[in-house]
Amino acid sequence: MLNLEWGKLPFGYLKTDYNIRCCYRDGKWGELEVSSSEYLNLHISATAIHYGQQAFEGMKAYRGKDGKIRLFRWEENFKRMERSANGILMQPITKELFKEAILKAVLMNEKFVPPYGTGAALYLRPLLIGSGPQVGVKPADEYLFMVFATPVGPYFKEGFSPVKIAVVRDSDRAAPLGTGSIKVGGNYASSLKGVQKAHDEGYGAPMYLDSVHKKYIDEIGAANFFGIKNNSYITPKSSSILPSITNMSIMQLAEDMGLNVERRPIDIAELNSFEEVGACGTAAIISPIGEIFDIDVDKKYFFCKDGKAGPISTKIYEKLVAIQYGDEPDPHNWVEIIK
Repeated sequence: MLNLEWGKLPFGYLKTDYNIRCCYRDGKWGELEVSSSEYLNLHISATAIHYGQQAFEGMKAYRGKDGKIRLFRWEENFKRMERSANGILMQPITKELFKEAILKAVLMNEKFVPPYGTGAALYLRPLLIGSGPQVGVKPADEYLFMVFATPVGPYFKEGFSPVKIAVVRDSDRAAPLGTGSIKVGGNYASSLKGVQKAHDEGYGAPMYLDSVHKKYIDEIGAANFFGIKNNSYITPKSSSILPSITNMSIMQLAEDMGLNVERRPIDIAELNSFEEVGACGTAAIISPIGEIFDIDVDKKYFFCKDGKAGPISTKIYEKLVAIQYGDEPDPHNWVEIIK
């Protein structure tokens, strides 16, 4: 085991030993290759650089109390990457190669899987890019798929403590019929302006509103939004929101716990009526929100008035994490033990 301060890891990049790569050429995927290089050798006219043919996933491997390593719902990550590839006309990786690559990335970097109880996990980043050269605007005929791994701590430095979010209205993360519902790099590029604005105001992440009416809650930076009231778990429904695998799992757990689950447009004016609100995603899992500042109208909404996450968010969070680490039964078969 490495001599790292596992409990103090940020959500950032830390070099590990190996990454896994595979190339698509001449109409077929090749064999997986193992590399120790942190760099790619790309053609200067690769479509990933010029036309944004790039998609990625985020997932985690967890070490349980029993020492075993678990993956959480990797098949959903594969399905989402396949949708992303089809959405921007890239050649999808096969399910078999996807699984083989993520397993190899974990096992070859096993010493970087954080110990149980540290709050850290091994983050996996599957990446698919257009590597073939084009000068005209058209899809590449060659693609590179790779998976790298890095141990990470919480996405928000507060961990499972209330975070502060700022509403931004002068930029959009994605258009209704654009790429918001798939996981491609362009969505994150267009979110950077809002991220910076939120940080400049002293807030952890931006809340985006819909790009048409500027009144319905869209996403929180790189996470989905949810609100809880009247024994209901409510999360936005929109064609420009990335379907979060974590949120999908939370909706199931909320149903299991007897909550009503609603996916529908959420008017920002409804914020005052929620008992609890939060952000959820692979990186954050669940981050309770303590304050939302609507910058342009100078209005603030406050939650978690005792400085702690609400009871329902806490119960869902603890249940999901317990399943991921193998501390509780996995009734929906979400977890796969890989070693």
